[in-house]
Amino acid sequence: MAIYEQPVRELIKNMIGELAPNLGEAFTREDALNWFSKRYPKIKAGTISAHLIRFSINAPSRLHHNPRGDEDRLYQVDSSRFRLFNPETDGPPLHSSADLSNIREKDKVVTIEESLNPHTSTFAYEKDLQSFLAKNLMLLEPGLKLYIEEGITGLEFPVDGRFIDILAIDKDKNLVVVELKVSKGHERVVGQIMRYMAWIEKNLAEAGQKVRGVIVAREISEDIKLACMYLPQVNVFEYELSVSLKPIGIDYFN
Repeated sequence: MAIYEQPVRELIKNMIGELAPNLGEAFTREDALNWFSKRYPKIKAGTISAHLIRFSINAPSRLHHNPRGDEDRLYQVDSSRFRLFNPETDGPPLHSSADLSNIREKDKVVTIEESLNPHTSTFAYEKDLQSFLAKNLMLLEPGLKLYIEEGITGLEFPVDGRFIDILAIDKDKNLVVVELKVSKGHERVVGQIMRYMAWIEKNLAEAGQKVRGVIVAREISEDIKLACMYLPQVNVFEYELSVSLKPIGIDYFN
């Protein structure tokens, strides 16, 4: 539900018209946040950052937010700068996974069937584990759902130039930051998830809305277990993969 009369996607268009009215003009994420702060202070910084990605024709993560054709407005110059999209020089906008064919390999979208490593029972890429869990968050806990707000989803949710693997919301409406590792998780992921949690609490959470974290890895190291002993707001999981087979009856005719 929109906070103001217009949804954020429409307000973003107004902002672009003021901050970069002509081709070649650029603005920063901070410029965008300041623009909204003066005019629409109730809109969270996290929501604004996510819409900037949604409107950027060359940002692979925009695909998670289902961009519309009339949202092909920006070109992301780097992690914090944006300019107007120029159709003559910037190439076609990313609208589907098929459009990612020319993007570096780690940004490609692969199916779950292609992603499983039959020799190790692990996912080949973190994006494959991400895709699977995003559709099966109930495996982590009952009632856990993918964060969705004004067309923005919790898949690769932008956080100050980086991306949370999955942002979810639990049955009590609290925000849950989920970080994924396809193999062994190491101690540094604890610092990473704490940083993301703090950012979400500051820039997205409503008053009284709690933020917690979940780490999912093929193997949780002893370092992570020790680091999380005094962090009750962070839960850890190890994933296992299994395949079951069932016989299919076939009628044979002479």
